[in-house]
Amino acid sequence: MDMYSVVKENPILAILRNIPLEYTIDYAQAIVAAGISFFEVALNSEHGLKQIAILRDHFGEKCMIGAGTAISVDLAKAAIGAGAQFLLTPGTPIDVLQYCAKQDIMLLPGVFTPGDVATSLEFGYKTMKLFPAGCAPKGYLKALKGPYDEANYIAIGGVTIDNINDYFKEGYMGVGLASNLMPLSVLKDKNWDLGVSYVQKYVSRVKRRV
Repeated sequence: MDMYSVVKENPILAILRNIPLEYTIDYAQAIVAAGISFFEVALNSEHGLKQIAILRDHFGEKCMIGAGTAISVDLAKAAIGAGAQFLLTPGTPIDVLQYCAKQDIMLLPGVFTPGDVATSLEFGYKTMKLFPAGCAPKGYLKALKGPYDEANYIAIGGVTIDNINDYFKEGYMGVGLASNLMPLSVLKDKNWDLGVSYVQKYVSRVKRRV
């Protein structure tokens, strides 16, 4: 399976960033119950590597668990060692792209400029995350795809319940959400049922777009 196929089957990426370790399973389980099984765990979270291992052990092959903010080869190696099935970068660090390409590791490189896209394509990565997508003006993706029509994108940064389908209309094949995925009160009150209902709103909106 390649990254394009993964994103096509899973148009919403749930990003875990700074989720308390003790809530890892409950938080992720609420997301899975709502219909999302595509995860990124941010490596700059305090317990990122441990959370990757916990999620892989708990969900097995039922979910795709990736590691975000893989900004160095050392972090990439650590994430794969913890069980990450794919990696994400916020930019296009050449050493990480080169390492992942040589090791045949699935990667969503972070891009924003035509130069970023060209670099990702040079290493064979045609599916990318556009970050921060919320800073891109309307029509930007269409312009970006002009010279690079073989590239596909997932939007991360700025996606909300109100604008999620706007990104798909713009031509993105997927979106990623972190803090906007569910309210902080879910964690504070451990109200996982509320979390499920909130995430389901995103899932239903994306389903209705088809």
